[in-house]
Amino acid sequence: MKRVTEFLGMKGFIFSNFKNIKPSQLESKKKIEIYSGCDIKNHFISIFVVEQKARFILKNAKELEILRDRLKLLEDHNFKQNLLLIKGEICSKSIKELQNDNWKIYNDFM
Repeated sequence: MKRVTEFLGMKGFIFSNFKNIKPSQLESKKKIEIYSGCDIKNHFISIFVVEQKARFILKNAKELEILRDRLKLLEDHNFKQNLLLIKGEICSKSIKELQNDNWKIYNDFM
């Protein structure tokens, strides 16, 4: 969690509340880190951290959107921003799909 908050701090995100969500709470078996946070402006932000060797494709993007929708139901509020921190290659079609759905993608995550 520390490396995620430090990375987002360098990007200008400062959180007043930050918690880890287990993928099992969202009925998922994926190896993904999920965080929910509230910044100092009281905007809720969802953070998904993906580290994989294979390319992140459109199918993965659709699964990520399903997880985000489940997170909305679990946390009982909408998120102002959705962030994807990814280590690995990402398909251009999945980038377009996520950006059309108001995601910010950071491909330079360590």
